[in-house]
Amino acid sequence: MTAPSTHSASPADDGPKASNMRSLSRAMEVFAELQRAERPQRLSDLARTCGMSLPTTLRILRVLQDFGMVSQTDKSYRIGPAVLPAARSYLENDPLVVAARPVLQQVASQTGQTASLYTRLGFERILVARVDGESPLRYDLPLGKRLPLTVGAAGKILVASASEEELQQVVAAAIAAGHESSAFTVKELRSRLPEAGVDYAYSADERATGVLSVAVAVPNRSGQPSESIALTSPVETATEPALKAAVPELRRAANRLSELLEGSVY
Repeated sequence: MTAPSTHSASPADDGPKASNMRSLSRAMEVFAELQRAERPQRLSDLARTCGMSLPTTLRILRVLQDFGMVSQTDKSYRIGPAVLPAARSYLENDPLVVAARPVLQQVASQTGQTASLYTRLGFERILVARVDGESPLRYDLPLGKRLPLTVGAAGKILVASASEEELQQVVAAAIAAGHESSAFTVKELRSRLPEAGVDYAYSADERATGVLSVAVAVPNRSGQPSESIALTSPVETATEPALKAAVPELRRAANRLSELLEGSVY
């Protein structure tokens, strides 16, 4: 975590540079919202969701369009083709993804289950790598999809040791993103998390019907996990006891990945 800056604000800090940073931050908010959306979004919907005026949102969209980050059809906007080269570069060069591939292949081969790696992004998680098991899953989960931390074993294990303040933020973010209802509470979230002393999370029919999953966190130097490895299976080919019996293999995989990442930014 970056230490708070001790630099005193100068008049220049409130000038063009600060204004440019606010504009960049707003543009990233709009871009992130388009990533979350399951379908193209209208200008008015984006403006309302992001809490911006229509003119401001439109200006941002036009700049993103100029760079190919956003495409427009009729009156709706969606992610543009310029994200593909960026995604390719990430998948080919990111230390986490490169190190994870052989680890996931090994654990999938040993267990016969689908092995997946997730990384935390703010108050959501993203699937960054996957190796299919012997039995295909009932749903297609593409790389890069934003998912909640509040459901699914891979999400819950990432907040299992979080503070009360952070859990409140997780709940608020899940409600704001539409992952949970407005009645969702920290107490309900805690009831979903592993009990004290348990280092894995389990889920059944939480994010997708007919799917079982177990996950462990990948250790890192900060002590607060930002990645998790999960094994997932259709209910027809696995049981809760059988999936939990694979936790030792998951632990070894997570520790191996942590070792491979030593000395990197992770």
